[in-house]
Amino acid sequence: MAVNNIVKRLQNIMRQDAGINGDAQRIEQMTWMFFLKVYDTQEETWEYKASKDHKPFASIIPEELRWRNWAVDKKDGNALTGDALLTFINDKLFPTLKALEVTRETPRSKAIVKEVFEDLNQYMKNGILLRQVINVINEIEFDDAEDRHMFGDIYEGILKDLQSAGNAGEFYTPRALTDFIIQQLNPMLGETVGDFTSGTGGFLTSALNYLQKQVQTTNDGRLYQQSVIGQEWKPLPYLLSITNLLLHDVEAPNIRHCDSLGTKMSDFKETDRVNVIAMNPPYGGSTDAAAKSNFPMEFRSSETADLFMVLIMYRLKRDGRAAVIVPDGFLFGMDGAKLAIKQKMLREFNLHTIIRLPGSIFSPYTSIATNILFFNNERVDGAEEGFSTDKTWFFRLDMPEGYKHFSKTKSMRLEHCQPICDWWNDRKEISSDELGEKSRCFSAKELFDMDCNFDQCKFPKDEEEILPPAELLADYFKKRKDLDHEIDKTLAEIQRILGIEISKE
Repeated sequence: MAVNNIVKRLQNIMRQDAGINGDAQRIEQMTWMFFLKVYDTQEETWEYKASKDHKPFASIIPEELRWRNWAVDKKDGNALTGDALLTFINDKLFPTLKALEVTRETPRSKAIVKEVFEDLNQYMKNGILLRQVINVINEIEFDDAEDRHMFGDIYEGILKDLQSAGNAGEFYTPRALTDFIIQQLNPMLGETVGDFTSGTGGFLTSALNYLQKQVQTTNDGRLYQQSVIGQEWKPLPYLLSITNLLLHDVEAPNIRHCDSLGTKMSDFKETDRVNVIAMNPPYGGSTDAAAKSNFPMEFRSSETADLFMVLIMYRLKRDGRAAVIVPDGFLFGMDGAKLAIKQKMLREFNLHTIIRLPGSIFSPYTSIATNILFFNNERVDGAEEGFSTDKTWFFRLDMPEGYKHFSKTKSMRLEHCQPICDWWNDRKEISSDELGEKSRCFSAKELFDMDCNFDQCKFPKDEEEILPPAELLADYFKKRKDLDHEIDKTLAEIQRILGIEISKE
């Protein structure tokens, strides 16, 4: 079944409805229906398992509100449509699901129904068009293996078709990138993989696909069920991630609808830490004073990406492994918080690899240049005194041959990461007069002495990149702040040499 065809059909129907205004509402309208259909399919599996064990099964959803009992058109003329369908959904379905009784004893697999509907809305006003949307969704059989794995493609297709995708939710991390990162982190059954800005669950589902190959026994299956945890603040990506995990046979998705930055770092216990972290934190935004107050003073940055780097360090278990996508600004930034964060990484963690990613990977959502930081919570034998990192390798991944840039029609594929894999286990420094430094190794002390400037192995620039005005200004202010830092540092050194003090007033 053609994914893009499904998405376009749904969007074309909803564009005719006066109740829906914009892309974000169209996505929300689609996804609550996807959730109910997927959940109904999952309940069929649970019912079958219960019957084999001669145990009763009771849905948390009242019988008449289960997808199978009102949404399926049996072509007998009795399917709800028009005003009757609108009345049913607006006056019965939504109010009931929002008010479901949930206690501490309610299994997570059931409680998620109320959780996901608490912040959802039903926007459509034309019941005939609504019936058409439901019928298209019913063409997808989520109990079919091929259709089940289509869900990620469906959401990817939705995002690729949106001009304003960034306003509708999270930037979609290409599956090739999530699969590559999980492959390099190599999670094992019995370990826990965490993403504290899980979005639609891209990293978590890549981890599940990787771990599924390791399942051999019943106990392996239990470990698989407990292998991933996520947190997501925005309602729509949260709903999509829950649905995505259900489709990957996780019966009780451990994804929390919460602000990951809303907890004091000092309150985290050992049970809050995980073995593996894979994340693409939001960047380019700022956070409020309340969130910043949860962090030690030296790490209190106004940029969310900085705070998430600190959070990751606090939530990574001893000997744990992490990979985080960060913007260029984190690499060359030298303001107080960024410098303190990078110093902590070198002193207390093993920052072993930084991958410079080619531009346009996140096209068309943003043109911000990005990188992957790989680090472990360990001290490497041979590291100099005062450091846990011994050597940090930089590797620049150039655009694949035949590509000028990535786009909606020419997106990143897993094979495009093969140059990193070829280099990974046989690391060598690579440079040329034409392309400059492509790979280089620095000791932790060398980086420390450079004020933790991680902006190494840069891409050669033949021409100046023209950024959108907002990004251009943000880039200017960051560079000016870094230049001020360099000037202050130089002046301080001159004062020290001359043995004089100059008032800054």
